[in-house]
Amino acid sequence: MTAVWELAGLFVSAFTSATLLPGSSEAVLAGILAFGTASLWSAVMVATLGNTLGSLVNWGMGLFAAQFRHHRRFPLTPERYEHYSAIYAKWGVWSLLLSWTPVIGDPLTVVAGVMRTPLWIVLPLVVLAKGARYIAVAGVVQMF
Repeated sequence: MTAVWELAGLFVSAFTSATLLPGSSEAVLAGILAFGTASLWSAVMVATLGNTLGSLVNWGMGLFAAQFRHHRRFPLTPERYEHYSAIYAKWGVWSLLLSWTPVIGDPLTVVAGVMRTPLWIVLPLVVLAKGARYIAVAGVVQMF
């Protein structure tokens, strides 16, 4: 039963880490794997699912965000918005392979929504990026 609660906590941590809220799902994943309370693949899958769903929330927010980007409560400054838009314009949907990275990954998924990138394109790229990151974290933990 402990593993279920830990995996639920991992899911929440991964989900919030993918939104514009701060989080550290990699540390939660590493802790679960280090203590051996859940299987490697179940933990990686739960983390990937939670993080991907959080990114899809960002994408959904982006679908409606363009009209509000000059509002003072918009999550990106105009300079940051232009920066991420320029990256996205240069690299297009392939920039979503960087959605796993700290700082730029979350806003890139918002920009994908703002740019009206279809979900069927966004989803596999984000799953691939997020999954690869968690597999790498799990690999490092397993080495020690």
